[in-house]
Amino acid sequence: MPRAAEGRLVFITGASSGLGQALAKAYVDQGWRVAMVARREAALSAWALAQGWPRGQWLALGADVRVPARLQSAAQRCMAQWGVPDVVIANAGISVGIDLSYEEDLAVLDDLLATNVSGLAATFQPFIEPMKQRRSGTLVGVASVAAMRGLPGHAGYCASKAAVVQICETLRGELRPFGVRVVTLAPGYVATPLTAENDYPMPFLMAPDAFARRAVRAIDQGVRFRVIPWQMGVVATVLRFMPRWLFDAAVGAQSHRKKRRRQ
Repeated sequence: MPRAAEGRLVFITGASSGLGQALAKAYVDQGWRVAMVARREAALSAWALAQGWPRGQWLALGADVRVPARLQSAAQRCMAQWGVPDVVIANAGISVGIDLSYEEDLAVLDDLLATNVSGLAATFQPFIEPMKQRRSGTLVGVASVAAMRGLPGHAGYCASKAAVVQICETLRGELRPFGVRVVTLAPGYVATPLTAENDYPMPFLMAPDAFARRAVRAIDQGVRFRVIPWQMGVVATVLRFMPRWLFDAAVGAQSHRKKRRRQ
């Protein structure tokens, strides 16, 4: 096993499947210690054991990011056992379609924002002051190319990922004087349980391990913002600067309600 990064520590939420699981594996492959957070602690432990990882290289922590007290407890357990992480990745999230003509979708929107936005803030919060005092560390927010524009059927998801981008940008300015870096990752389409049932084209679809390798490299480089893969970065840039009238004409006929699934 590579020893260059031995002893370094990453804290990852949403680690029981999809991007979080791929990120955990990528870091362990590089010799890092990994603190993995998900609602299903037993499932995390079972998966880590199945990988054959040494017991001293991983820690499974059960917490729902929608409950700040539970996340605070997970963070304190991590720091009590291993110290302040070098990298904290707020990855946990859900992708849920909403239709605001339905009253019941207001509750769905609340849950989506609690997970994707408040959950990110609650993930970062316990580590900000310790990183500032140490004058080092990296906070990573997992956004999406969906943050660039509002897409029909995805008002809540697009809004939540745009909020991730803005929170990370704000923290970047606040924490830079203390030596703490803030990285925003914007994945395109990645083959995870979250995208498995999408009924529309997904250009430049990536395997989770391919995404994770590029993400780890971007985090190590301390980039401010990175769309993965780069081809989706081109698409995102075009979308971002497309005139509103043209964007409205392009997407206006593509309304659909995404099935409700949790990562």
